[in-house]
Amino acid sequence: MVWFKKRYILYTLFLLLALFWSMNMTNFEWRKLLQVGNMIDMTSRFFPIEWSLFPSMAYHSLVTLSMAFLGSFLALIVALPLSFLAAKNTSGNLGMYTAVRGGLSALRSIPEIVFGLIFVTAFGLGPFPAVLAIILHNIGVLGKLLSELIEAADDGPQEAMRSVGATRWIGHIFAIVPQIWPNVLSHYFYRFEVAIRTSLILGFIGGGGIGQQLFNHFQSFYYSAVALDIVLIMILVIFVDFVGAKVRARVI
Repeated sequence: MVWFKKRYILYTLFLLLALFWSMNMTNFEWRKLLQVGNMIDMTSRFFPIEWSLFPSMAYHSLVTLSMAFLGSFLALIVALPLSFLAAKNTSGNLGMYTAVRGGLSALRSIPEIVFGLIFVTAFGLGPFPAVLAIILHNIGVLGKLLSELIEAADDGPQEAMRSVGATRWIGHIFAIVPQIWPNVLSHYFYRFEVAIRTSLILGFIGGGGIGQQLFNHFQSFYYSAVALDIVLIMILVIFVDFVGAKVRARVI
């Protein structure tokens, strides 16, 4: 059988070695999962949920939603044209392809929280630095994802556009964009969801929104308020997923 070939046995041994090495490096112990007493005690403090804070927390949830939407949408606006320059079949020349691809990789390699720390230092506390951090990182992520969609696009429509005298960029826009648009929306809404979770982390460093409230409630051991924060975060993510599914269904 194919699975008993020498190379597959070597792959399996390598994966097992990597698994045990990683568990050793991270002090991972299965027996600790059986110590559920502390977890039960912790979660019991979440109830009853502090519903009296709902109006205030709902406002902070909307701030988080705005941060995620603005950061991911502006990133898409910038990343879409850059993705054509970062795709081999549309960049025009190797120098442009290499420079843009390298720039996108650089942006993607820096986590949002690092950008957030820089911008909080430069611009002060609040949602604005968090939005900038989300924009820059998502330009790198979306730029790479969209450039791969462009490279995988069918050449037939592009050849048809060229045959009727369309310029190169007009051909790209009208031949490639309609092909990739459903997947562009899929990637965008996924990054929108990720941006919501990122906004929470950025709130821990003063980025505002419900993430900052969640951090404050944890710091003050106000666990019933933490439970409300978690409920609202779940509602935000479910809402974005629902809207994204509806939009994709209409486009496809």
